[in-house]
Amino acid sequence: MDNLIDSVHTRLHPLYILRRVTVVMNNSRQVRKGYLFIIVFISAIIFSSMTMGNGFTNTVNGQTNATQANSSNTNNLVNTQDIPLEKVRVGDIEMAYKMFGKGDPLILHNGASDNMDAWDPALLTRLASNHTVIIFDSRGIGNTTAGTEPYSIQLLGNDTAGLMDALKIQKANVLGYSLGTYITQQFAITHPDKVSSIILIAGSCGGKDGIPRPAEFDKLQADIVNKTQNNIPVSQDELKSLVTASLGPGWIKLHPESAAIPENITFQQMKPSVSPETLNNQKNAGFAWVASDWNGACDDLAKINKPLLVIAGTDDNLYVPHENSLVIANKVPGAWLVQIKDASHAVPDQYPEEVGKIIETFLSTIK
Repeated sequence: MDNLIDSVHTRLHPLYILRRVTVVMNNSRQVRKGYLFIIVFISAIIFSSMTMGNGFTNTVNGQTNATQANSSNTNNLVNTQDIPLEKVRVGDIEMAYKMFGKGDPLILHNGASDNMDAWDPALLTRLASNHTVIIFDSRGIGNTTAGTEPYSIQLLGNDTAGLMDALKIQKANVLGYSLGTYITQQFAITHPDKVSSIILIAGSCGGKDGIPRPAEFDKLQADIVNKTQNNIPVSQDELKSLVTASLGPGWIKLHPESAAIPENITFQQMKPSVSPETLNNQKNAGFAWVASDWNGACDDLAKINKPLLVIAGTDDNLYVPHENSLVIANKVPGAWLVQIKDASHAVPDQYPEEVGKIIETFLSTIK
């Protein structure tokens, strides 16, 4: 058995914050065993997978074990600071990116307000072992310029297509986290010929089919963005609410120290790479995606017929309620669904190696 976990490094995602696998099922057959985490099949979910229809056949509920270790050797982890930053022209912006690893391309879409260096090293290390990983700063973030085009999820999806064209990448696996799942879906729907597979972590297909966030949490996010735009300090209680929602009660119970934030830290110190204008643009684009006055992306995702993996933490009830993962998996024939217990919206930071292994398993079955 692996060494015990002392702690797991987590990051804060202020706008959208922020062991062993027994069996992974695909079309009712065993795909791989012997790693990840202990899986407990919940009868209600298995029942749903057999009765929902629409080809929803792959459901795994992950029971995480806090006494088991992340097995990565920290001396061999990917350090994005050591990877040269490159820039290319994409439409009206100069886009900053980094590329590393070996194998078929895998493009990662960040969560809101994150730059490309926010991805957990253990997750990147796992992904880069069999894929050429491309991380980048979205427009207005970090080293990528904001441009002049009206900001929208569609525009951000087209930016990804432009990046692929600039790098002469014809087809890629695409992954999105949080707000990045909206971009990933829009990109895949608009440019299906450029997509090999889709991976959504802590996401929603939005629109009328989406499970909405609580109104009070929407207000909290909007208030923080408004304060940031007007140079008004965000209170410690507000920052604490974001962190607590990101981590979830199960994780905090296992790791109570993880919910602590430095005294007197400011929102601007937590997210120095994002301007107030971009933060507001992301907030508006994200709110528009989850609004109920449009059809959402699920039906269009089903039409493009691409392999799809959906990952969510079962404690994600505020940022992107985890029930959205069931909505997506039910809508898209053959979708894989993995729900991880004692994880919330920050699931790729809470269990980076495990998430990486799940993704690796999924990608290994579609070659």
